[in-house]
Amino acid sequence: MGIFDKFKLGFKKSASALKSGLKEIIIKKEIDDENLNKIEEFLIQSDVGVEAASDIKEIISNKKINPNKDLSIEINIILKEYIVSLMKPLENNAFFEKKEKLNATLISGVNGVGKTTTIGKIGKILKNKGNKVMFAASDTFRAAAIEQLENWANKVDAQIIKSSQGSDPASVAYKAIDEAIKNNFNQVLIDTAGRLQNKKNLMEEYKKIANVTKKIDPKAPHDVILVLDATSGQNVINQVEEFNKIIPVTGIIMTKLDGTAKGGILLALAKKYKLPIIALGLGEKVDDLQLFDAVKFADAFTQIN
Repeated sequence: MGIFDKFKLGFKKSASALKSGLKEIIIKKEIDDENLNKIEEFLIQSDVGVEAASDIKEIISNKKINPNKDLSIEINIILKEYIVSLMKPLENNAFFEKKEKLNATLISGVNGVGKTTTIGKIGKILKNKGNKVMFAASDTFRAAAIEQLENWANKVDAQIIKSSQGSDPASVAYKAIDEAIKNNFNQVLIDTAGRLQNKKNLMEEYKKIANVTKKIDPKAPHDVILVLDATSGQNVINQVEEFNKIIPVTGIIMTKLDGTAKGGILLALAKKYKLPIIALGLGEKVDDLQLFDAVKFADAFTQIN
């Protein structure tokens, strides 16, 4: 299966909901104010966000659309062009390229978003790019988290630094970076326990992990990736807001996009935060984590091609 086919299949639910919703609204051969308002309202309900929906409404209202053409297709084309212009600057494939110096990445997120699995999949891509990869099992809270990460390390041929359940997660991260520097690793991926953004003590522990890494390298962590679950819809906005307050987020990965019709949330995030989008989770298989590509996303989300 090609990369575009993976995108297309992964966004099938979102695209189907978008297409059917627009067709229900546009039953006349013209775009009047009533239809414009309905389109805006529909886009907001599709988790595209108020700001992006308002932008799209304005673009449609200012564009002369040929009434002899299928208006839903014409609006989809406008939507595709808007997505590409908004999200093309947020591509960050450079994250996966082979690094000359160590790059330590903190992987964060709330419970259940798939952080550990995502680390395994990132690890495989990094290895394929020629990186020497180490995992740090700093989720010492969740039962079986260390074993799960160890299984992924074996699967993708990465090294792992671990301790026992209940041990200090910051010390695991410190040891991993120390070992990585001594043994010329390019990448360290630090797994962290799922934490609710409104639990102060857990967020302080998260901050401690980052601070401890700075004792070895003042610039660490070099990347802070927030993993988000697409099925959570608008809740991910609050997650970005709160995690970003503790340690500035440098990129996001959205998982479980294949299981939801809420793929529009990516537009809302792009418009509000303009954070680099590292990759998208489009399925459960190891190869279903795809590097973000704005054109492929736009094509798949609107299903024009």
